[in-house]
Amino acid sequence: MPVRTEPWPTGTPCWVDLAVPDLAAAKEFYAAVLGWTYLDTGEEFGNYQIGQRDGHAAAGVGPLQNEGQPVAWTTYLASDDVDGTAKLISENGGTLLAEPFDVLGSGRLCLALDPQGAPFGVWQAAHSVGAEVYNEPGALVWSEVGVSEPDPARQFYAAVFGYSYQPVEGAPPSYTTFHRESDAPLGGIGGLDTSRDVAPQWLAYFMVADADAAVAAATERDATVIDGPVDTPYGRLAVITDRQGATFAIMGRPLPS
Repeated sequence: MPVRTEPWPTGTPCWVDLAVPDLAAAKEFYAAVLGWTYLDTGEEFGNYQIGQRDGHAAAGVGPLQNEGQPVAWTTYLASDDVDGTAKLISENGGTLLAEPFDVLGSGRLCLALDPQGAPFGVWQAAHSVGAEVYNEPGALVWSEVGVSEPDPARQFYAAVFGYSYQPVEGAPPSYTTFHRESDAPLGGIGGLDTSRDVAPQWLAYFMVADADAAVAAATERDATVIDGPVDTPYGRLAVITDRQGATFAIMGRPLPS
């Protein structure tokens, strides 16, 4: 299992978390679907739960903090200067939902909307690098943002995080991967799914050992399968909305060629 101990490079999706009205139900759901155990960070941190695989941090789940707060997964992009990144967000048409603040030695973060309204966070690591496990069952494996107008979104994220973009063979022309300083993709950006009413958003993909078993575990717990499971060149994929309204994707390992 690859384990990350150093801060993630700037612009890398480095953490995801979820705020829910029923924390106990969310813990049971994601334990069944993604195989997580949990570390309770205690009352000082609002009983925020670190979802773990083999004792290493994969993602966070916590209670809703504000009335009207949406139930949704939030993707955090790494930065080595969250204050500078927050300034760039504002200067390029984004909106700060939470100005940069310290998380008691773990790191420093801000929360924002891109110019088309997709929420995201920015994380500057201190004690916590964010996700410690990756590209393994139960861990974040891909992140992408869907917006109404992908080209202006690409301009925004390039200005804030220094991304460059590459087309994806077989994907719609509006979809590209985003990169920094190498050919390795960090995630994707594309248009919204016009077949359903969905707001601009970042979508987190979690790897699973068996996509069909994960879908079965989710539907047994009253989740809604939005798409799939379907085989793709990258693995067996499904998009799911849990019973509290948070949408995420799962991806099984690619089949042997």
